Amino acid sequence: MSTPLTVDIWSDIACPWCYIGKRKFEAGLAALPDADDVVVTYRSFELSPDTPLDFEGSAVDFLSEHKGIPADQVEAMLGQVTEIARSVGLSYDFAAVRQTKTLVAHEALHHAKAHGRQLELVERLLAAYFEEGRHLGRAEEVADLAAEVGLDRDDVLRALETHEHADAVQADIAQARAYGITGVPFFVIDGRYGISGAQNPEVFTAALEQVRAERAGVAS
Repeated sequence: MSTPLTVDIWSDIACPWCYIGKRKFEAGLAALPDADDVVVTYRSFELSPDTPLDFEGSAVDFLSEHKGIPADQVEAMLGQVTEIARSVGLSYDFAAVRQTKTLVAHEALHHAKAHGRQLELVERLLAAYFEEGRHLGRAEEVADLAAEVGLDRDDVLRALETHEHADAVQADIAQARAYGITGVPFFVIDGRYGISGAQNPEVFTAALEQVRAERAGVAS
């Protein structure tokens, strides 16, 4: 039995390009023959670690105040991102987005990974953040969403309140730093090849096919 081909995705649930990139990667993966041998793992990355838990204001306010971008430029940028998201089937609602520190969400994703539900939870959290205006800095709300994908709510809440997976989150962040990752999404294929950003599906398909061919060459 061959060793599965791995894809590690550094991502943040507060990153609009990460959700878009997820959709494009999934399309690229779906075009790959025999994609069942590809194991996908989401890794933690904090885009804005200085974000307060309860930011009072809109996404426009946050980017204007914290990033020093003029409000009119922010509005134009978010409008463009919303259109790109729509092109891959996503309905972003930046007016409803609750800016917050994302460590709790990352800890929940590690908990979900340990229980075989990470891919389901990352999808649920991204939808909750960008399309539903949910507050993902609150452990109770994250636990509610985790329960929706089949995890035990009380166990998730316990893990979040005790920060059971805090070290795993920091290990991901440290690995990103070691790789030189400064922005997300960032895809690492087979621990060897990196792809930065929300690339078109065919980029992912070609990269996966190349790694698979190289493996076959080594094996032969």
